[in-house]
Amino acid sequence: MLRGLMRQDFKHRTSRTSSLTLTRTRVRRYISHPTLVFALFGSCDLFMHTYVYPADTMGTTKAESTNKPAGEEELAAVLPTGGPAWYRQGYLLRLNSIILALVMFSSANGYDGSLMNGLQALDQWNNFLDYPTGVRLGWLNAIYWLGCGVGYPTAAWLANRFGRKPGVYVGYLFLGLGCALQTAAPNQTSFLLARLFVGVASALFGNSVPLLINEIAYPSHRGIVNSLFMSGWYVGGTVSGWVIFASRDYPSSWSWRLPSLLQALLPLVALPGFLLAPESPRWLISVGRPEEARTILTRYHAGGDTNSPLVNYEMLTITSAIEAEQEAQSSASYLEMLKTPGNRRRLFISITLGIFAQWAGNGVVSYYLSLILDTVGVTSVKDQTLISACMQMWNLIFAITGAYLIDRFGRRPLFLASAVVMFVSYVFVTALSGSFAATQHASTGAAVIPFLFIFFAGYGLSLTPLLTAYPCEIWPFRLRARGLTVTWVASICAIIFNTFVNPIALDAIEWKYYIVFIAVLLIFGITAYFFYPETKGYPLEQIAAIFDGPTSQGGIDPERAAKCLDVFDDVKSLSVTHQESI
Repeated sequence: MLRGLMRQDFKHRTSRTSSLTLTRTRVRRYISHPTLVFALFGSCDLFMHTYVYPADTMGTTKAESTNKPAGEEELAAVLPTGGPAWYRQGYLLRLNSIILALVMFSSANGYDGSLMNGLQALDQWNNFLDYPTGVRLGWLNAIYWLGCGVGYPTAAWLANRFGRKPGVYVGYLFLGLGCALQTAAPNQTSFLLARLFVGVASALFGNSVPLLINEIAYPSHRGIVNSLFMSGWYVGGTVSGWVIFASRDYPSSWSWRLPSLLQALLPLVALPGFLLAPESPRWLISVGRPEEARTILTRYHAGGDTNSPLVNYEMLTITSAIEAEQEAQSSASYLEMLKTPGNRRRLFISITLGIFAQWAGNGVVSYYLSLILDTVGVTSVKDQTLISACMQMWNLIFAITGAYLIDRFGRRPLFLASAVVMFVSYVFVTALSGSFAATQHASTGAAVIPFLFIFFAGYGLSLTPLLTAYPCEIWPFRLRARGLTVTWVASICAIIFNTFVNPIALDAIEWKYYIVFIAVLLIFGITAYFFYPETKGYPLEQIAAIFDGPTSQGGIDPERAAKCLDVFDDVKSLSVTHQESI
């Protein structure tokens, strides 16, 4: 039985690989212009995945496309059918409400990005810090990310050693210290130290909470709710933008101290939901507490039904995968990421995704919007803060849209469509900015603004929802926290580079600096096309088959997989009996 499944899966993947190779050869032969390459890649991939073949079957024949990802059929067999919608089932409504509250933890990062963007437009803040420019302005932004650089590895260690929740409690401690010190800052040194503390808090939130969401989510909801986490970034950005807009005319330093104080607001709103959230059942199983894990899965995935086939199946797959990982390696480390071809591919994806998320051109707009608007003739404090606030609301809409489309279209089509939209819009931003610099026509400068909004619509389709969701999916349990840390650290390195280089480059060459990001967006599209696989439809424990081969069985050796398949037949039979009794 196992060999038949493996042979069928291998045949399917071989056919897919051969067809993809032929397709890519023809593309390289006949297409050379970068815009046409993006348009072809994006439109073809989106069309094929949406209307012709299901996820991850592009390049196969129509007959072969009926093969579903490993584990999807088994999961579908044990999922309840014919019942009311999830929002009419108390246990799922409770679980998803908890996850919605957890999404608010990413607001800390978003609030800071919008905060620093808006503060640069306030005379009172500039006067307090002696009108920072160049390296000094870069340092004010970079110190926050240095705090994140300390916090992310610490969060990964805490998540593996003590569970997914304790790191968040430590994060609240640093958030309280940072907000209090920044609000009451008597000098520049205090302001810098406060930003360091807030950065540590954001890192502890940003690493621990996505892991928790990923590991407690209902199986058929995991893709969407996991992708929603980064939407909270723009909730924070929206709140920050409007707070600064409202306080911009305060004659005292409270014009910037009040927004600094309210930085703790959204994480505090998330606190009740966090306190109600369960610990990760996967972590509990990994430390030898399976009964607690079963209790949590029974309560949140089956509404208290102790005979639920879904819970039995989840316990089987999670336990088998984690035991196989522990047998293969007694202890996890960052060096393990380099030991196998599958892990090296995961590492490449994690690093490049973190870099592209900050080098796509968004770093310039997020932290230096006021400088960009200055270069195109929009200099009013009211206009700049209003545009910043509206942009955060716009970003939130498309971040949620991207999360909703994750399981509808798949990851690859969204990556490619995002690359196309960002590339084209940034070309227009660059061209219009150059034209304004030459002509000083106000209408030309104003035309840049809608293309900035279009750019962020493209960014929100993939890079916002998948920045944390994709690494959490592709890494096996034992390396998941470290894999997400690698993505964040790569992103931080790119941000720190941006914070020092961007203001200097914008001062020196102005709009010409945008050409660099056009090139980066081109590289992003090509990298996503050739190296980022589709994970739509795969249960979390079986995504390993994409990277480690079909024989991995989601991290389970063949002998163990055979036993699991035999047990699954029993679970499936129980599922039928259970549903008939209902």
